[in-house]
Amino acid sequence: MTARKIARNVPATGAEQTEAAIAAFPVVGIGASAGGLEAFEAFFRACPADTGMAFVLVPHLDPGHASLLTEILQRSTAMPVVEAMDQVAVESNHVYVIPPNREMAILHGVLQLSVPEQARGQRMPIDAFLRSLAEDQAESAIGIILSGTATDGTLGLRAILGAGGVCMVQEPSTAKYDGMPQSAIGAGYPPVTTPMSLDDILKALDDKDRKRVAAALRSSVETQAPCDIEYRIRRPGGTTTLVRSRAMTIAEAKGAGDRPGGYRLARRAVAGSRGNESSEIA
Repeated sequence: MTARKIARNVPATGAEQTEAAIAAFPVVGIGASAGGLEAFEAFFRACPADTGMAFVLVPHLDPGHASLLTEILQRSTAMPVVEAMDQVAVESNHVYVIPPNREMAILHGVLQLSVPEQARGQRMPIDAFLRSLAEDQAESAIGIILSGTATDGTLGLRAILGAGGVCMVQEPSTAKYDGMPQSAIGAGYPPVTTPMSLDDILKALDDKDRKRVAAALRSSVETQAPCDIEYRIRRPGGTTTLVRSRAMTIAEAKGAGDRPGGYRLARRAVAGSRGNESSEIA
């Protein structure tokens, strides 16, 4: 998934301004509702600060109160965590949080904020942002749905998958409220949930392997090519299992005709194993 350019209808003052480049790094949209604070904190505690990605958070916030989410999440990551502002271009290794009582989209890699026109109970802010992310960033878009009630985010993931992007959903059993993850899984977006809670994906890896594995998986997503990785997972009781994995697109793993954007992670535990394992992640 190399960065590419798409023609846009924008004022042209030079050849370089007749096209808007898709970001040279993945842009990750993360939606959450009830129980989202705990999920966000766990996610960013486990996430390296130098992934090369931009993270845009769309939680359901009370429109009548100021949000402290940026200050709270800043304690969980070394990346700058800021409240999103209108007409700000996203940067890699930064976290942006939607302000209260605002709708948010992204165009040409620049955040677009507006005052909601619909009543609070009728809005789907996560769907709205993920749809715009899919349209703007195409295969550079990544969508993640964490804890929450109802169905917001499901249609947004569908748009990202349709654009060739990648989607992940928190394992419902680890979510404080599983409505939003279950809705996405039930609709087939993504085809299969991650095998672990999102905060455990990197947390479970041996410290020496985290950065290397994150870089390898990011490269696999960007190039749409399989990659072989080897890493250690810490088990309860302090034991360590060496795992060799091959990440590939679902279409490559199963043949043509599968949904775009999903990935199969075929895992083989080399030592201390319960047997061969395979799981799909998206």
